[in-house]
Amino acid sequence: MARALMFQGTGSSVGKSTIVAGLARALTNRGLRVLPFKPQNMSNNAAVTPEGGEIGRAQALQARACRVPPSVHMNPILLKPQSETGSQIIVQGRIFGTAKARDYQALKPQLMPHVLESFAHLQSSADLILIEGAGSASEINLRANDIANMGFARATDSPVILIGDIDRGGVIASLVGTRTVLDPADAALIAGFIVNKMRGDPTLFADGMAAIARHTPWRPLGLVPHFERVKNLPAEDAADLAANAPHRTGATLVIAVPMLPCIANFDDLDPLHGEPDVDLRFIPRGTPLPREADLIILPGSKATIADLATLRAEGWDIDIRAHHRHGGALLGLCGGYQMLGRSIADPHGIEGPPGSAPGLGLLDIETILAGDKRLTAATGRLVPESAGFSGFEMHIGQTTGPATARPLLHLADGRPDGAQSPDGRIAGTYIHGIFTADPARAGLLRRYGATPARRNFEAEIDTTLDALAAHLETHIDIDALLTLAR
Repeated sequence: MARALMFQGTGSSVGKSTIVAGLARALTNRGLRVLPFKPQNMSNNAAVTPEGGEIGRAQALQARACRVPPSVHMNPILLKPQSETGSQIIVQGRIFGTAKARDYQALKPQLMPHVLESFAHLQSSADLILIEGAGSASEINLRANDIANMGFARATDSPVILIGDIDRGGVIASLVGTRTVLDPADAALIAGFIVNKMRGDPTLFADGMAAIARHTPWRPLGLVPHFERVKNLPAEDAADLAANAPHRTGATLVIAVPMLPCIANFDDLDPLHGEPDVDLRFIPRGTPLPREADLIILPGSKATIADLATLRAEGWDIDIRAHHRHGGALLGLCGGYQMLGRSIADPHGIEGPPGSAPGLGLLDIETILAGDKRLTAATGRLVPESAGFSGFEMHIGQTTGPATARPLLHLADGRPDGAQSPDGRIAGTYIHGIFTADPARAGLLRRYGATPARRNFEAEIDTTLDALAAHLETHIDIDALLTLAR
């Protein structure tokens, strides 16, 4: 049976996912069979697994760091927000149902057996399982029936390493304060701590590390300097998008992406960050879409009709029509593709209350949200560039209409996908990941007037993971971590 080590945080976005990915690659490089595990994740950035299920994008990246295929058992519970108070619940890769936040708390005892089953499944095929917690370890208001942090650690007797983020400030108080509020039996599971995202001279925090160790019984395991190249890895939180995309002066192609409340699979656009001739801008609510944009990309959405209502409330529909009138191009990805059509209907209430809404009317298509969710890998070629791509489908919806006679993609299984306007300036597709493939990305950039860089995007991800592993080997006592695992 595999040994295990759990990484929890003093809060969200302290770097748990990144540290687990880096340690996964470092320990895999040492010759160990390592697997990632996150009992419960909340993210609309998801990946399709070979079993035909879906898990959080962060766990797919961690599997890649371990050089193994992703599995639904690596993230048995995935919550995909559809509103500010409710989420779709994915259990072992498949839709389980939907629930409001309060109702979900009562569901947790039904979900814990699935979590433990998936964990046991992984234990039989690894030397070490790196477990990632969710949110904050100190959310004692959610401790009853917890399956994501200390509830899981207690159920499996997994030792815990607590991670704090010094870049936010107050890291001493956040770490020491966590011990103060935790139930003593929970706190006893914490074996050590890591302070993440240090900027500047690390010797200036030596006394801080000693102070945390003095006020807790925990072992200091590392002070990790900020890793600048982390921006090259897929982000899980939409809140990180604007910060990771500064304007690029001198770029030929300005791309604007409206940040809708339920934006999903926005990692589709990650490969564009490394293109010198592209200025990719994520536009927050309350800000008009820039007039200088050459291309507007409508991204995926977990609640398409609700996000379309927000788009109109922001006045972005007016910006989009003006953009189109002045010769600008539009590309819709999955939910964004549906928005470009004449109408969207959700008769069964799959993504929210049953109903329908008019689309933007820029493509002659109609969409009905019905049927089983399609979760599958996809390969094929762009039309008309004939550039190859490899991606995946993750959607519920049947889209029909005259514009589908001009598909954007031809899939390897013989199906057409997507639609284009007669002049090609407006296009949409259900396929995620088309920018990841170097030929397809180059073809699309040329279509929109940019000069693509000579790159191997997939190799860049692995190079970054190797660099992250080396970074953590330098700044974390990994040998000590291995002695703590059990």
